[in-house]
Amino acid sequence: QLQLVESGGGAVQPGGSLRLSCVVSGNLYGTYVMGWFRQVPGKEREAVATIYTTGTTNYADFVKGRFTISQNNARNILYLQMNNLQSEDTAMYYCAADWPDWWRESPRYWGRGTQVSVSS
Repeated sequence: QLQLVESGGGAVQPGGSLRLSCVVSGNLYGTYVMGWFRQVPGKEREAVATIYTTGTTNYADFVKGRFTISQNNARNILYLQMNNLQSEDTAMYYCAADWPDWWRESPRYWGRGTQVSVSS
């Protein structure tokens, strides 16, 4: 079992920045995968960024060049640096973690989310 708690959301103006954090606790071992997703009411949840044990990262096209996913050395804190935020980035942001076989299907472990609102 893993527990995930996000923080760092808030309200910013277009062009602003936020840094989301996600603390992961529980029985962490091996090559688990971590990532960020977001969801707007009435729409499907979408993947934002993923990071693997090797350090390999993947990004959705709509955040490439603006968002950066990273983790601390102990790999129990996940970050998402978001720069040049736009109104379309407004959403609830969730972090997720799981081991690769589960991740490919759908991550089992999720935080409760942190709200990001971008408006002028």
